[in-house]
Amino acid sequence: MEETTARRALMLTNSKARRGRESIEPVIGRLKAGGLAVTVEPFEALPEIARDIVRLRTTADLVVVCGGDGSVSSAAVAAMESGLPMGIIPMGTANDLARTLQIPMDLSQAADVIAKGHTRQIDVGTVNGHAFFNVASIGLSTDLAQGLDPALKRRYGRLGYALAAIKVLTKASRFRARITEKGMVTKVETYQIAVGNGRHYGGGNVVEETAEIDDGHLDLYSLEMTNLWKLALMLHSFRSGRHGAWEEVRTARCVEFDIETTKPLPVNADGEIVTATPARFKVHPKAISIFAPAAA
Repeated sequence: MEETTARRALMLTNSKARRGRESIEPVIGRLKAGGLAVTVEPFEALPEIARDIVRLRTTADLVVVCGGDGSVSSAAVAAMESGLPMGIIPMGTANDLARTLQIPMDLSQAADVIAKGHTRQIDVGTVNGHAFFNVASIGLSTDLAQGLDPALKRRYGRLGYALAAIKVLTKASRFRARITEKGMVTKVETYQIAVGNGRHYGGGNVVEETAEIDDGHLDLYSLEMTNLWKLALMLHSFRSGRHGAWEEVRTARCVEFDIETTKPLPVNADGEIVTATPARFKVHPKAISIFAPAAA
């Protein structure tokens, strides 16, 4: 009688994540019950994630990331290059990729999804070579990411984001940019340019009404109103992905965008500042396998 070799799971854990202080023992237990042999590797800084995957890839059959969207995105390129499928235990604040893939927010149930072994091939976006699953942006969201106190984020979650957002809005100003797609250049004056790869971002906003994370393209929007406080009237539209109906919101769909600004501006990818303009955004269709419910 042949023995079945257990699949080897490399579990990367982030104690600084929103739910990082919760015990992962129940998660490990569910994975082991599902036939996985689990090796736990803690990390404290996002750059460690890719290094750990590269260093330990020959000892693993899959990678499990316990953390938020920033942690998952930091693992993307190394997981792509290693060919390892990736599981998500959503322990961050927004967990937008998990939301897009219908991965449960309950940690044990998320572990069960990984143990069942069903994967989904999804797109990966990159900006200047840095991966993102949900959205990468220039303007308001980078100001928010830079001004958000980690302690506030950890203690209050989405409320912390809301408090920081109000502060950012009171000081916001427009910037000039050149957007290039398919060789055509558009000059804009805007508060924010966002490029979406997936469907959800910002704790449940929708990138574009018809966007999916495996549709092979990127969705861009630019906020070009003169009165920023009009955003309050647009909030429902952003939640449903219908913000393109407003004349102050420019939208575009393509596989690649180049964005230049009059001076270098930081770029926020899935909640982390990763690079600066000029920025090239690209989509990599079905570039990575993620464990997800079969019904997703």
